[in-house]
Amino acid sequence: MKDKMRSISNFLLVVTVVLVIALASVGTAYAITNGQPDGDEHPYVGLVVFDVYVAGVGNVPAWRCSCALISPNVILTAGHCTEGAVAARVWFDEDVEENPEYPFGGVTSTEGTPYTNPDFCIECGNGLPGFAFRDVGVVVLDEPVDTGEYAELPNAGIVDTLKNKTDLDIVGYGVQEQIHGGGPPNWGVSEKVRLYAPSELVSGKFVHSGEYMRITLNPGGGTGGTCFGDSGGPDLLWGTDTILGVNSYVTNYNCAGVGYSSRVDIPEVLKWINGYLQP
Repeated sequence: MKDKMRSISNFLLVVTVVLVIALASVGTAYAITNGQPDGDEHPYVGLVVFDVYVAGVGNVPAWRCSCALISPNVILTAGHCTEGAVAARVWFDEDVEENPEYPFGGVTSTEGTPYTNPDFCIECGNGLPGFAFRDVGVVVLDEPVDTGEYAELPNAGIVDTLKNKTDLDIVGYGVQEQIHGGGPPNWGVSEKVRLYAPSELVSGKFVHSGEYMRITLNPGGGTGGTCFGDSGGPDLLWGTDTILGVNSYVTNYNCAGVGYSSRVDIPEVLKWINGYLQP
């Protein structure tokens, strides 16, 4: 048990350090790899900042993720985004770069309370790297938000019915460009702009296909990809508002090859999410 708690603490420390850095804006990096400005195509995709409580200070902005508004009062994101957070706020502007309020609350954002799937577990997933299990979270907003349209939850089990190379739409805020020179290439930090890119499903059975879906991260092949900071963003069935999964992790520092998204079409996950939606 002590080893488990130590593992969780070490993981949260690493995530916190990395994502606190990601709250800043460095260089000219954007979001989804090989992406383009989303405009008003997916107005329900937002940028969410999470707070942690610091003794003697209070709530402090700590990390950021992407998310999708699935009802006027609920956003869907990744469990490793909501885990450990005590509060959150979200922006739905395509470009948050010049917003003077960010990352703090104000008239341009909406506050909310984060909740993590009760089955979420760090280092409990099978396979490599076995990142997490049930990597899904929600934020219940303090007041309703009207973006004109909302993302939609999928039918249970739909991912299992999709063919290999099914077209997907991925949307989010994160990093896009590698910065070369002076050592190993580094990923620059996003300019907090919502971007979109086409991608494809890599179907087939693998160790944790019951929990995750694989998507291509192949800018050179004409498709887009996800990278650091895109956690929690939706993977949409092409041409629809239907969320198949939320971006969870990439398997290498180059953000290449395939990425893994936590499936939201699992009956138990859908039941948990629907428990937060107002009838």
